[in-house]
Amino acid sequence: MAYAIFKTGGKQYRVQQGDRVDVEKLDAEVGDEVTFEEVLASGSGDGVQVGAPFVSGATVTAKVVDQYRAKKVIAFKFKRRKGHHKTKGHRRQLTRLEILSV
Repeated sequence: MAYAIFKTGGKQYRVQQGDRVDVEKLDAEVGDEVTFEEVLASGSGDGVQVGAPFVSGATVTAKVVDQYRAKKVIAFKFKRRKGHHKTKGHRRQLTRLEILSV
């Protein structure tokens, strides 16, 4: 199976054809196709191509399946014996992708 490692949203993802992956929010509608050209490495059964920094001519194509918000994350800060505690939460905006081709 061919795979690729690509970069988006400051993170790196290893994907194969047919995978579903959640990435930081992309500016695309549900059903759109997006192409990632920042492919750091790609490989198949016989070998691996590593870019410096990117593999030339390699792309990853994906279809936007969903735009959603993740579960709420609570950040709780506490200092003992000081009467200090602070609670703050947030929900990440995510895009779910289905990989069409590597």
